[in-house]
Amino acid sequence: MADHKFRRIATEEAFTIHEVAEALRGVARAPGNSIDLTLVRNIYDAPPGRDLNNFLSRLLDLEGERLAVMDELGVDMHVLSLTSPGVQMFDADTATTLVERANDRLAEVIARHPTRFAGLCGFAPQSPKRAAKEMERGIRDLKLNGFIVNSHTNSEYLDDPKFWPILEAAEALDRTLYIHPRGPSDGMDKPFRDYMIHGAMWGYGLEVGTHAVRLICSGLFDRFPKLRICLGHMGEGVHFMLWRIDFMNTAAQRGGRVPRLQMKPSEYFKRNFVITTSGMESDLALDFSLKTLGSDNVLWAIDYPYQPTAPAVAWMDAVPASDEIKHKLYHGNAERVFHIAPQDR
Repeated sequence: MADHKFRRIATEEAFTIHEVAEALRGVARAPGNSIDLTLVRNIYDAPPGRDLNNFLSRLLDLEGERLAVMDELGVDMHVLSLTSPGVQMFDADTATTLVERANDRLAEVIARHPTRFAGLCGFAPQSPKRAAKEMERGIRDLKLNGFIVNSHTNSEYLDDPKFWPILEAAEALDRTLYIHPRGPSDGMDKPFRDYMIHGAMWGYGLEVGTHAVRLICSGLFDRFPKLRICLGHMGEGVHFMLWRIDFMNTAAQRGGRVPRLQMKPSEYFKRNFVITTSGMESDLALDFSLKTLGSDNVLWAIDYPYQPTAPAVAWMDAVPASDEIKHKLYHGNAERVFHIAPQDR
């Protein structure tokens, strides 16, 4: 492994297993209008030679090319999570069976490489009570490090009370829930279908940012004050809008049109959220994030295999920040947020 000054823990790194890939191939070949089908068909049902970035092979390969790339570029650890859309396009029974298998495989690979991999436990939101049981198994039995959900499920969001068993479990188990993007939900998807803006360019961030603002404005964090949420891609831009969100939400509360909150929306974001840099290598955006949220609430990530590793490492190495802050960004915050044992370099 290349010599480097800080332990490097990348906190949004995707994988899948063959069974989930095969099930998504079935989704790709079935009729449907979900905007996520663009991604699913391009990766899981691409004609030979059309998967130009070899995403599927890289998602499936945990111990070959991935480790070689990590070694070459000095990445100490990937925090692995089942790639979007996870199991959230299947029926509840299929989703539950597949996510249990994925979590088992994840735990096995971590056991073989405990200094190179940590992992986030997936679950099937389609069945919230079974999801909560799998979350408990993931932490207590499989010793995973947090949770992953790919935003909405069947165009429904986690502020819906039917999903509260999931949030209760995350809070009770004291583990962070990473809300990862997927395509815009039904009802908001139409304007995103042109110009390829439905995905990482634009739609993903707006969709997850909307999810986060819904959670805050619903009053959810008054009910679950210790719940911690992680957002990737430099916070999906939410904290750039906090002043306006505060102003407008306060006015709406005065008019009795929305739930009364105990704090300002910005205060919940700073208390209950952390963000990662995945796929957003901008000095200006990072500087704003550090000044707005504090250096304890920002984590480094690559977004492998969707984003290249070398530029992500080079960017963070060159960021104009003190060694103390880089220590937090590269590994200190990840160790705390995802319960990863510290390691002397």
